[in-house]
Amino acid sequence: MSHPKYVVVEGPIGVGKTTLAKRLADSFESELLLEGATENPFMGKFYENPRAAALPTQLFFLLQRARQMQELRQGDMFNPVRVADFLMEKDRLFAELTLDDEELKLYEQVYQQLTFDVPEPDLVIYLQAPVEVLLDRIQNRGIQHERLIEASYLQRLSEAYIEFFYHYSDAPLLIVNARDVDFANNENDYQQLLQRVKNLRSGRHYFNPSPELL
Repeated sequence: MSHPKYVVVEGPIGVGKTTLAKRLADSFESELLLEGATENPFMGKFYENPRAAALPTQLFFLLQRARQMQELRQGDMFNPVRVADFLMEKDRLFAELTLDDEELKLYEQVYQQLTFDVPEPDLVIYLQAPVEVLLDRIQNRGIQHERLIEASYLQRLSEAYIEFFYHYSDAPLLIVNARDVDFANNENDYQQLLQRVKNLRSGRHYFNPSPELL
């Protein structure tokens, strides 16, 4: 059975989406698209003062992701798989959380112009974990500006993700309980997920790794 051609890994900050996306790209020997948060020069200012830096932070991400989607459309069509750690529609989720009404109107105008022909994934993997787990992982990875992230912001973000994916139906969806998984170091967790990814083609599915690989 052929693999999905375009796989997206999503979830809130600290849930492990980039780690999983990198492992999947290695397994499929595929092109990897990363959202590049460290390239955004406004991120540090955003976590220090969200109101003051929200709009430039969002517009930078929107332009960055739109450019990546354009490169994806124009890329090597013979590449068997592409893996990304962001879903284009997620950008609006963050915008709705951080922008005021007038800023959001401006953002929406730019968004509509840049995303009218964004390719749809063949599979979306949505990673979930409690806020306390996300905070712990964020602290452990030691990115300086992320240390300013507050639990209240992560809670709002996690709830926004839950609401978004509750209604999401544009692509097959695999919802993963990532509370206790370690896709970087636990081969059992990863191999179970990889087998699900290879075989899912439609619908909404849920994944909890078993203690032993089946």
